[in-house]
Amino acid sequence: MDEPKQERAVKTRDTILHAAAEVFDECGFSGASISKIMSRAGVTQGGMYFHFKSKRGLAMAVMASQQDFVEPPKGPAGLQALIDLTFYLARELQRNVLFRASVRLAVEQGEFGVRSDTAYQEWVDHFLKHLRVARELGELLPDVEEADFATTLVGAYTGTQLYSNIASERKDLPQRVSLLWRFTLPAIATPEARELLRIRPGKGGLPA
Repeated sequence: MDEPKQERAVKTRDTILHAAAEVFDECGFSGASISKIMSRAGVTQGGMYFHFKSKRGLAMAVMASQQDFVEPPKGPAGLQALIDLTFYLARELQRNVLFRASVRLAVEQGEFGVRSDTAYQEWVDHFLKHLRVARELGELLPDVEEADFATTLVGAYTGTQLYSNIASERKDLPQRVSLLWRFTLPAIATPEARELLRIRPGKGGLPA
């Protein structure tokens, strides 16, 4: 029995989106082309333009899907969960082409006429949830403003992953994330919390 037309359309759109992410990751926005994306997706020109009218539209869709391309670890929130999340994202940047593409496009967005901090703000909000729980658990120092640190952490993490990409194609990113926490934790966490927190990359780049 043939699948419903709407279901086929959704699958085709997802196929195009994933193919576009792969090409953007490999070539960047400037080096990517609609023909390359069509070839990778295995769709016709009509199928492509039914879903996406331009390369810019494709890039914006990939960039907007950043958090859809990863599934953060589930479990209790708090400072350790936030640390674990940053190591998880480091590992995803190493192995997940879809996530890498969305991050690359967020950096290159000026090339396609976009100026939006939405992708970054979504991570600020995500980090902030963990920091608010950390406050409730008594893990944060009294003078720490959770929202301010969430914003600072996203900025520092962005710079760290970009530096790592240039230096080693992100091979050393877990180690750099560990250093980031080594120098930031004393500024935000109580001595009691720091005694219990794990900030070294172990097997697979996750905390040990």
